Amino acid sequence: MSNKHLFSSLEGLVPKALRGIVASNPRLNLDETNRVVFDSATPRSKVSIISGGGSGHEPAWAGYVGSNMLAAAVQGDVFASPSTKQILAAVNAVPSDKGTLLVITNYTGDCLHFGLAAEKTKAKGRACRMLICGDDVSIGKKSGSLVGRRGLAGQIGVLKILGAAAAEGGSLDELYDLGAAINGQIVSIAATLDHCHVPGRTEHGALNEDEVEIGTGPHNEPGYKKLSPAPTAEGLVKQILTYCLDETDPERGYVHFKPGDETALLVSNFGGMSNLELGGLVDELLQQLLADWNIAPVRVYAGCLETSLNAPAFSVSVMNLSGIAANSAYSLDQIKAFLDLKTDTAWEAVAGCQNTSQRRPRTEQLVQPPAEIKKKVDGSRDLTLDPALLERMLRSACDALITAEPDLTRWDTVMGDGDCGLTLKTGATALLDAIDSKKIASRGSAVEVLTELEDIVESKMGGTLGGILGIFFVSLRTAVEENSALAQAEGAVSVWSKALSSALQHLKQYTPAKVGDRTVMDTLIPFAEAMAATKSFEDGVAAAVKGSEATKTMKPRLGRATYVGAGAEGKELPPDPGAWGAMVAIRGLRTAM
Repeated sequence: MSNKHLFSSLEGLVPKALRGIVASNPRLNLDETNRVVFDSATPRSKVSIISGGGSGHEPAWAGYVGSNMLAAAVQGDVFASPSTKQILAAVNAVPSDKGTLLVITNYTGDCLHFGLAAEKTKAKGRACRMLICGDDVSIGKKSGSLVGRRGLAGQIGVLKILGAAAAEGGSLDELYDLGAAINGQIVSIAATLDHCHVPGRTEHGALNEDEVEIGTGPHNEPGYKKLSPAPTAEGLVKQILTYCLDETDPERGYVHFKPGDETALLVSNFGGMSNLELGGLVDELLQQLLADWNIAPVRVYAGCLETSLNAPAFSVSVMNLSGIAANSAYSLDQIKAFLDLKTDTAWEAVAGCQNTSQRRPRTEQLVQPPAEIKKKVDGSRDLTLDPALLERMLRSACDALITAEPDLTRWDTVMGDGDCGLTLKTGATALLDAIDSKKIASRGSAVEVLTELEDIVESKMGGTLGGILGIFFVSLRTAVEENSALAQAEGAVSVWSKALSSALQHLKQYTPAKVGDRTVMDTLIPFAEAMAATKSFEDGVAAAVKGSEATKTMKPRLGRATYVGAGAEGKELPPDPGAWGAMVAIRGLRTAM
């Protein structure tokens, strides 16, 4: 795999790419601050369909904003989910009198951030629902029982049909039910000749020359199975279709195809395949579908549907259109009509159509978000600390995270998508800037610091860890305010103990993670429990260190590491980077004391 790039770093690349994307469509606007692309002509009388996720998958999702498809899309950093704040900006950019439907792929960070955005939208009295799409059959029913199927390019078919149905006037509930029916009738799997290379990173988990991987994830996650020596194209296609269509497989028989069912085939180039080979792949798929499975797709879409940077890889999705009709309020003819309805988005590139349009002035397309309202701290509900000590503790924690970043990135590259270290370093750097520029520690206000941390996480830290920390800091700040009166009678440690317990209880509403699942909770839960039991910060730090160390021998049960298939109880792995990063920060606070 080539590690050469036109842009040698990710710094500034995502907003630059978004500016390029909106230039091709005069209907589009870009809120660059929040990385939201939206259709300026979206009518309030139609349900607004919004999607998004990590960047690096272009044209997903910004490339699908336009007429008869998405009203808006929100982009995170490369392979990291956007933050809750970004998603709320997308919701506000395309207000609808009929409600908003958030349609996302099944990744923990996306589920957390979009889920929190949906809750906040509903709390304001606005109708909003969230549909989670997962279509990857490489995730078996048993191994994926907690997290479900991973999302691949089958989701783009969901977006196309839902966007057209929304344009036809479907209600929020009708569209949600239709989307669930579509998602339940898609089988997908990916295969790769090598993993992609991320600009500015050194590791990318390259395959050997004689290897092909089946079940690859779109973020460099290792696949379900490595094949060596590499099979022929015909042999690879045969295995792929067997995984997708063999209904006798108890782990992967997700969709039933009856004789005569009408289907659609979606073949997505991950970004590094030639169009020549992609055409050959489509031909081989169609031949084997008919000969071995008696399936003749009535619609075929092939091209860069949802990519993985420059990976020489592809995914195959088979969608049972008749099954969708049987499980929804829409007829088969309506569903095919939704697929055929023209858009002015990147969908037309894979649908074999082209639309041309006039350019708009850049000043009209590049819009600014509304000014933020600064949160005020209520002094009667605050916890005041020694300003000098508070600043030393915060600086120590941030410096420790920045120092740990290379290790965290390396470990997350092995077991995840490689963004954990940079996510934590970004947050630590932003907090140091706030200490220097805003002097947030100089007043000794715990609530002021926690409020700043909320803003940093929401605006700068995407991914799964950003989602968890976002909910955690919001809950922690609220709990500190509610318990601040205890400080005079019982001391500050008692306030922190109660606040930590309350914050973790709230966080459990959004994630099933518990001790032993190899996540950041293996640090946070022991830390909070020790603090509650002993009212000793020293004991809490010791419990956090012990919890993070224990992740080295745990089998992943949640998050992207679940799909890696590496490691089991008793075999030492790198520590979970999220758990280790949280421990490093907590230990850094203690070091300054």
